[in-house]
Amino acid sequence: MGSFKGHVVPGSLFLIIGVWHMWSSVVRYVSNPKSFRVRAWNPVPGFDGKFMYMELYVVAIGSFIDLCIELLYSTHLRFFVNGVLNPTHMNNFEHSGMLLMFFIFGVVALLSQKTRYLPLPEGALCLIVASAFCVEYLLFYFHSTAHKGLEGYYHLLLVILIALCIISSVTGALFPTSFPMDLSCGISITLQGLWFYQTAFTLYGPMMPDGCHLKEDMISCQSNDSEVRGELFANLQLFALVFGVFFTVGGSYIFASSRYGHSDLKALQTSENGVNRY
Repeated sequence: MGSFKGHVVPGSLFLIIGVWHMWSSVVRYVSNPKSFRVRAWNPVPGFDGKFMYMELYVVAIGSFIDLCIELLYSTHLRFFVNGVLNPTHMNNFEHSGMLLMFFIFGVVALLSQKTRYLPLPEGALCLIVASAFCVEYLLFYFHSTAHKGLEGYYHLLLVILIALCIISSVTGALFPTSFPMDLSCGISITLQGLWFYQTAFTLYGPMMPDGCHLKEDMISCQSNDSEVRGELFANLQLFALVFGVFFTVGGSYIFASSRYGHSDLKALQTSENGVNRY
């Protein structure tokens, strides 16, 4: 993943799934707040059910394609050198393990929903996807400790976003009727996808901070001041992404409530406001 494309491809998958999860969570809640339930995945309505499992297919197929790129294409099938794992492609092997977990989640969820051989409750699926995020967290945590300077700082912020994905997924399994928990999961996944994009454009694209440059797959800065400015710039970028996502969620909620809002929604909000006043 140490390239522009290597960050954009997984970032696109996370971004698509995250935005869809946010929108679906909002629509399901405003449509019927009393029967709302946390979901590890969201079906696509309409089209006579032909695209109902589209999200799971995107997860399974997308992660499988990226897995093949990391494990087969990038390594050129040179898995072993002198009887041991090829040290040149250890990063590719690590990334493959992370992608394998998301592929397993997609396949398990499809088997659970489309067959009678693996009937799992929604909470179990939430824990499975949390396990996939845990593997991703460990991968990038050790990446962030191995990478130094500005590159390590961008990885550290990514690790924080992945931790939010883990927390929201586990909490969603523990509180299956909580709208904030379900929505926070979509927000965390969306931010993770956006941060992959931001990392690609900053470290491997046209947004490299002044005084820093990419040389031989390494990010180096001319001085400590340049590195600090780059880290402050990263903080500003993350703040802008968080602000944009929350602004989008707010706009989506207003639009969805005006178009799909259930009669119970206003009554529920009124009763909650009355309780808060006391």
